[in-house]
Amino acid sequence: MGLGGLHIWHLLIIFGIVIVIFGTKRLKTLGSDLGSAIKGFRKAMDQDDKSAPKTDEQKRLAADSDDAEFAETKDKERHG
Repeated sequence: MGLGGLHIWHLLIIFGIVIVIFGTKRLKTLGSDLGSAIKGFRKAMDQDDKSAPKTDEQKRLAADSDDAEFAETKDKERHG
């Protein structure tokens, strides 16, 4: 059984018809445009994550880690 009741032969026939209708050049252009759109979407999502305001818990965890680093440095200065 294939995808949703479609066998490999059904998919190949559909793919062949799409190539005959649109041509390989248009399909290549469509594929590269789709790839560029996905890449742009991912880049926008990454930028949004970086610029998103931190939640209270994220701020608290960041402050706790800063305090821990400060305490480590202070201990090294005392003992070193």
